[in-house]
Amino acid sequence: MAHFNKPAAGSWTEHYPDLGTEPVDYSDSIDPQFYEDEREAIFKKTWLNVGRVERLPRKGSYFTKELSAAGTSLIIVRGNDNEIHAYHNVCRHRGNKLVWDDYPNEETSGFCKQFTCKYHAWRYSLEGELTFVQQEKEFFGLDRADYGLKDVRCEVWEGFIFVNLDHDAEPLTTFLGPMIKGLEGYPFHEMTEVFSYKAEVGSNWKLFIDAFAEFYHAPILHMKQAVKDEADKLAGYGYEALHYELQPPHSMISSWGGMAPPKDLNMVKPIERILRSGLFGPWDRPDIEGLDPLPVGINPAGHRAWGVDEFEIWPNFSLLFWAPGWYLTYHYWPTAVDKHIFEANLYFVPAKNARERLAQELAGVTFKEYALQDANTLEATQTMIATRTVTDFPLNDQEILLRHLHKTAQKKVEDYRNGN
Repeated sequence: MAHFNKPAAGSWTEHYPDLGTEPVDYSDSIDPQFYEDEREAIFKKTWLNVGRVERLPRKGSYFTKELSAAGTSLIIVRGNDNEIHAYHNVCRHRGNKLVWDDYPNEETSGFCKQFTCKYHAWRYSLEGELTFVQQEKEFFGLDRADYGLKDVRCEVWEGFIFVNLDHDAEPLTTFLGPMIKGLEGYPFHEMTEVFSYKAEVGSNWKLFIDAFAEFYHAPILHMKQAVKDEADKLAGYGYEALHYELQPPHSMISSWGGMAPPKDLNMVKPIERILRSGLFGPWDRPDIEGLDPLPVGINPAGHRAWGVDEFEIWPNFSLLFWAPGWYLTYHYWPTAVDKHIFEANLYFVPAKNARERLAQELAGVTFKEYALQDANTLEATQTMIATRTVTDFPLNDQEILLRHLHKTAQKKVEDYRNGN
């Protein structure tokens, strides 16, 4: 994995000449046919993260995942063999959705010893075997062994559960590559206190990734979140990240922000001083193994002012590491060319007392406010791009991850259309 120290403006993008520096065509975010091809070329052929192993704490624990972009629903379950399995959520009798509660399009979770279809009571083991057929003698030579649940490739990396609808896809670790392998050893398993947010957003999925994958917007869009003196400084001088890196199809951005606590407490709001927390998370770093030293892939520039790394794991999974000792994930699940479901999860070491809990709560609500500010522009952007008045947009050097994202999606669809 190559590392580059930036000597001058323009040097990040120029390390990746295949990207070019010309304006980028955003038709990929508004063209319905492109979206349909994207579903086939990307979401039906790529490893997708669907959650973490902590959601399946014991044998029989399960959850469902609606994958609109791939046109299916999945069951993720910990089997009696203690392995994690994934199946298409469909009964083999007449195609009824197998696992759902009151509303069949809503995701659910729970615990069971077997899966039983609501329609005709066919039953399946946690390993997907058909174990019971109501009035089995009424069927014609039915062999239960031929009618187990349709399995989906499922592999686990560092506690993250990935699925792939393509049975011929490369192994997960090969897909993740060296850059993501450099994150191994981070104490994910220690951070089991989770704050979750979910929303339907009226924009193409790539536009929200764009919003998080650059900090060029931060001094303007988020200026009211800082005290006035700090906001004025940021607006006057602008913002630049510490490091950018691409390892196709993945990418990462590394930024400053190690303010835990800040050198001058007047830089932050009174509530942050009281609770010792804020956007960068609780100021008091948890005393657990794996944070000192950090895995080699985190803060690749080795910068003393480092505060956060954001890894964009293709196609729709963002993994962020914060210097004070917590991590954050984003998922962007397309439901239409101009709509997607956004999910965010903040992961902390469980609080030991009320003060620590309040610090985590403040980090959670502060994140929510920033995310709402980022999301606020998306629907307006989507509607105006859709007019096709302008479809080519100039991206600067700090927007290299955006350029990479759209170019990667366009290349995947082009290859699919060409039969590759």
